Amino acid sequence: MTGGLGAGAAAARLTGRRVTGERPLSGALAEIVLDGVTQVMAKRADGPGAARAEAAGLRWLAEAGTVRVPAVHGHDERWLVTGLIATGRPDPETAARFGRDLAALHAAGAPAFGAPPPGGPEDAYIGTAPMRNVPGADWPRWYAEHRVLPYLRRAVDGGGLSRAGASAVEEVCERLPELAGPAEPPARLHGDLWNGNVLWGADGHAWLIDPAAHGGHRETDLAMLQLFGCRHLDRIIGAYAEAAPLADGFAARLPLHQLFPLLVHTVIFGGGYGDQAVAAARAALAG
Repeated sequence: MTGGLGAGAAAARLTGRRVTGERPLSGALAEIVLDGVTQVMAKRADGPGAARAEAAGLRWLAEAGTVRVPAVHGHDERWLVTGLIATGRPDPETAARFGRDLAALHAAGAPAFGAPPPGGPEDAYIGTAPMRNVPGADWPRWYAEHRVLPYLRRAVDGGGLSRAGASAVEEVCERLPELAGPAEPPARLHGDLWNGNVLWGADGHAWLIDPAAHGGHRETDLAMLQLFGCRHLDRIIGAYAEAAPLADGFAARLPLHQLFPLLVHTVIFGGGYGDQAVAAARAALAG
């Protein structure tokens, strides 16, 4: 891209430093070298407010001093510039450390379920899908109203989910108070914790990127990590549970928490994700 609209121009403008190298990874992502020394990543936002939301989320996660996240070097409404992570290979020790750090991140807490990061907008994103961060005091009601039902409506309207399938999801929402398990305080969530957003650093630590950060239930992060798989997952969950024991019935509640990301994927990608969402709803109802 030219005319001052590309990643290099954005990185120079937002950091006030000279760009001496640029390697495009896609139309929206590039590795940039500043002043011949500092390596950063420049990312074009998916929509209005997305860069601001992601920057606020990264800073909020970093404030906890637990899981590592890339530093924010600058952002505007269109672009986000962050540190570039040197990656290595996952191993059991790094996975266990990540589990303990993730438990500490969640324990750092949030003002309320649905609370956006300080300075972050209510209208944020998860992937390319809009996501509203509206605070609520009661997790089952908040989860139904602001995480499940908005995407269910869009999935049905877009043809990704049948009315028969939608009825199972609606029943989950009606029964959420009994399905949710013991009450938990609001946790500080990454919010989009699939394995592609976990980078195994060359420094022996796991790094988290691309958050959809908000206050939520800690089991939601863990459920998403399990939904799409992750290297050394047993070590991660085991170390997490040692640091912060999980409530009885955690495994049975995984489909309940996976319902949200599956509906988001149904809205974005369609395909078989609608069937997976219905299966998760039925598994949640079965306990």
